[in-house]
Amino acid sequence: MILGVTMLGTCEAFALADKLGLDRQAMFDVVSTSSGYSWTMNTYCPAPGVGPVSPADNDYAPGFAAELMLKDLGLSQDAAASCDANTPMGAMAKALYDRFVNEEGGLGRDFSAVLPWFSGKGRADS
Repeated sequence: MILGVTMLGTCEAFALADKLGLDRQAMFDVVSTSSGYSWTMNTYCPAPGVGPVSPADNDYAPGFAAELMLKDLGLSQDAAASCDANTPMGAMAKALYDRFVNEEGGLGRDFSAVLPWFSGKGRADS
């Protein structure tokens, strides 16, 4: 659940930077060395050509498929339901990955491929 939520936040931040016309490398250089440091940013960066080599540099061929992330988020939400735990971020992540996999062409792509999906949308598309 943590990985799914963190990747979505990382991709959302890059998509916002894209819309603002900010350079992805400059964003990476600042965020990866400050409070935005995370595994999704520093090790598995979803922006092609930025940071270490990741599935983004291979047209988002899966290192970890989006449908596996969806499965794991489903398991986390089942666990949360079994003990009445409030996990709104996990629930939103599951809903977003469900949409990405089942409606937005994410099936068979890496879970970081939400970046081009987010970058191609406007606020009204959310």
